[in-house]
Amino acid sequence: MMPRIEDYALLGDTHTAALVNNTGSIDWLCLPRFDSAASFAALLGNEENGRWQIAPDGHVLATRRRYRGDTLVLETDFDTAEGSIRLVDFMPPRGKAPDVVRLVEGVRGRVHVHMHLRVRFDYARVRPWLRHIDGADVAIAGPDSVWLRTPVETRDEGFGVRADFFVTAGELVPFVLTWHPSDEAAPAPIDPLRALADTESYWTDPRPLQRISAD
Repeated sequence: MMPRIEDYALLGDTHTAALVNNTGSIDWLCLPRFDSAASFAALLGNEENGRWQIAPDGHVLATRRRYRGDTLVLETDFDTAEGSIRLVDFMPPRGKAPDVVRLVEGVRGRVHVHMHLRVRFDYARVRPWLRHIDGADVAIAGPDSVWLRTPVETRDEGFGVRADFFVTAGELVPFVLTWHPSDEAAPAPIDPLRALADTESYWTDPRPLQRISAD
């Protein structure tokens, strides 16, 4: 069943925005700006048009969503028979390039989680090549590239990137997706937890912030 428009929540960094549905799938995102062509466009079709989903692998008993205070940090809780996880989604304050950060937190028990990244540039007209560069999964086509960094082992499958992993209570697994011009050197990695703190401060404190890399 296709999600309804009311099933979507908004992420953004004031330069562009993503729509994430209540199954943990980002179905719309234009990179690097609002007026750029979409890299995820499942909102207008299906997963073949590009999406990024992180969710429990199996039956979900209940889902709850909320924004963290007066911010665009989105929290989604998934309850399963084995336990519960929390998916924290946000876009940090814009540095040189846009990032989407997704944190999988173990809340209760031990949950099997599946991640599926399928990038399709130019409103799904362009299917990128997949490369592994400096520990990152990189999708490249023409002037565009996106870099996925995560400690989880990934695999290429069906012109997409997949991962299967378990999360136990108290554990946190980060995923960081960064858009970058394909003709430039690799984008600097960011620290996901520092990026979360920066993002919360950005929406609650009017003073400007400087983006800090993991280095």
